[in-house]
Amino acid sequence: MSVEYKFPKDFWWGSATSATQIEGAANEGGKGRNIWDYWYSKEPNRFFEGVGPETTSDFYHTYQEDIKRMKEIGHNTFRLSISWSRLIPGGKGELNQEAVLFYNHVINELIAHEIEPFVNLFHFDMPLEMQEMGGWENRQVVDLFVDYANSCFELFGDRVKKWFTFNEPVVPVEGGYLYDFHYPNIVDAKRAIQVGYHTMIANAKSIKAFRSHHFKDSQIGIILNLTPSYPRSQNPADLKASQIADLFFNRSFLDPAVLGKYPQEFIQLLEEHGQLPQTEEGDTALIAANTVDLLGVNYYQPRRVKAKDHLPNPYSPFMPDWFFDNYEMPGRKMNKYRGWEIYEKGIYDIMMNLKENYGNIESFVSENGMGVQDEERFIKDGRIEDDYRIDFIAGHLKWLHQAIEEGCNAKGYHLWSFMDNWSWMNAYKNRYGFFSVDIETKERKPKKSAYFMKRVAEQNGF
Repeated sequence: MSVEYKFPKDFWWGSATSATQIEGAANEGGKGRNIWDYWYSKEPNRFFEGVGPETTSDFYHTYQEDIKRMKEIGHNTFRLSISWSRLIPGGKGELNQEAVLFYNHVINELIAHEIEPFVNLFHFDMPLEMQEMGGWENRQVVDLFVDYANSCFELFGDRVKKWFTFNEPVVPVEGGYLYDFHYPNIVDAKRAIQVGYHTMIANAKSIKAFRSHHFKDSQIGIILNLTPSYPRSQNPADLKASQIADLFFNRSFLDPAVLGKYPQEFIQLLEEHGQLPQTEEGDTALIAANTVDLLGVNYYQPRRVKAKDHLPNPYSPFMPDWFFDNYEMPGRKMNKYRGWEIYEKGIYDIMMNLKENYGNIESFVSENGMGVQDEERFIKDGRIEDDYRIDFIAGHLKWLHQAIEEGCNAKGYHLWSFMDNWSWMNAYKNRYGFFSVDIETKERKPKKSAYFMKRVAEQNGF
């Protein structure tokens, strides 16, 4: 079979996941509570079918078999996250030796199967005690996070060569402080902006700590969900709406992470509306001196915006939505199961933007995927025939290939996710995995896409 789309040598093929979403064992192994354990105990009804984080895919107990399965489908890389509340219960103080053992086993098992571990330090799972101190609103929590990051570098840095400070740092801002879909369910833009700012201070300080170790052949990066903001038209009002959406949801993290500074237009906009965060002397230099080596790009769907139809109520609290309305483009292609637009070229547009405006930083697709509800509908001869997912992956890979042909510095592709996992408030509603997971029995079964992935990885293309 000839390979039409061939990828560069040593391309990273794999998948990504996070601690809270797959480990399970939420109350085992000495783990402390995080905000998800707490919120679920208070409002289980806000989670799809009442399924909480203790019921996840049980990777804590099944990691050996799961890593074998990764190897079987051609993974050469895998991204996981470390749970701060498992490693350091309460967020500060003593290390939990059971957790040290667990993460050492996972890392060693991956390496034994020639799968390189990509390790992320924070994936939405603030230890409860840290949130009670104010979470990312509190500079003290920033410094305790850096202590935790440093413990990880000391414990695992001899073997882990790819580190990431944060996954999608805009999501806790949107979910926890703007739109009420993550705990602490605060709706306050000023506090949201402070949280985002302190996250980037934590990013810079963690990078500085990492570099003080002088690891050989190691890199540290950040993972951002970059969502191109497409204007409805080339009308100046629509263009302005898309530029402002881009400032809030992309450039507020991308620019400080990669370029070491915030966009001037963003600072002016916040200043004009009295929304600037509190800063400390030395912050500007800290951010400038500690930019990332590597950028993970999560991409699922585009953002389409237009100029506002109605001016915001002058008495309503400040929100990003003051400056744009969402726009539903007629005739767009949809994932009808999840209600999200599918726009494969978005991945190419992101990569070209990184090439042209961000020094062509080394990057990779760190998440891309298709969530579908009730996949049992597609079972044939005992296997989920997820051709829709295969088409989705292939469509995005074609555009990623095009970007690489045009000189973009993209090094790999990770699907979200290796197996169906628990997804925050959605729990197990939308399934994303190469492997299905039976929530009752925890049994894993490969879907058709797992075999597709295996072929792609073996051929380094398709």
